[in-house]
Amino acid sequence: MARQPSYPKDAPVGEPAAEAAPAADKAEKGGARTKTLVTGAAIGIGSAALVAALLYANRARKTDKSGS
Repeated sequence: MARQPSYPKDAPVGEPAAEAAPAADKAEKGGARTKTLVTGAAIGIGSAALVAALLYANRARKTDKSGS
């Protein structure tokens, strides 16, 4: 059989957490982090789209010159 877990004597088992406010602070910080992450992803995708558009435009220009 598995051993029973041991708990510190100064932290009784079953009592609710004493600090509920820091969880709200973490949620707000997580929101800012999420916003920053989404912004970074959008910039990365936009940059990739611009590079793809430039490569496509240059490809069309190269085929026109060789066809003349």
